[in-house]
Amino acid sequence: MAKSVAPALLIAALYLSAAEAGTGGQGSYVPCDNGLRCVTAPCPSNSALDLASGKIIKGVSIDIDGLPQQDKALDLPDKLYAGKVVVAGSIENRPHTFNGKQYSLPTLIATGIERAAKDSERGHCSAR
Repeated sequence: MAKSVAPALLIAALYLSAAEAGTGGQGSYVPCDNGLRCVTAPCPSNSALDLASGKIIKGVSIDIDGLPQQDKALDLPDKLYAGKVVVAGSIENRPHTFNGKQYSLPTLIATGIERAAKDSERGHCSAR
């Protein structure tokens, strides 16, 4: 019984995070790894700090396909993991498929890199 409750709670938490994310407009975010790990997908291992509202959106995926080529630095994945950059973009709920099941999860659609993140903006990151 306990084994079936944990994944259900995780999925419920992700749906709540996705609902909070909404379909917000263009904004500035500090995405990073939040240190959470799980054994059943979807795993909420990334979060993003919305600089305008101060809210932390948990369980967010990061889509960097729309970034200009000059913003796709060689160490961009490391910078995103550690929350070292402020990313311009928007958060949308997008479908993701895990183990044959479809989930609507928040996705940060990155459109540019604004600047280096301040230490105070990286407080929600596990890899500070």
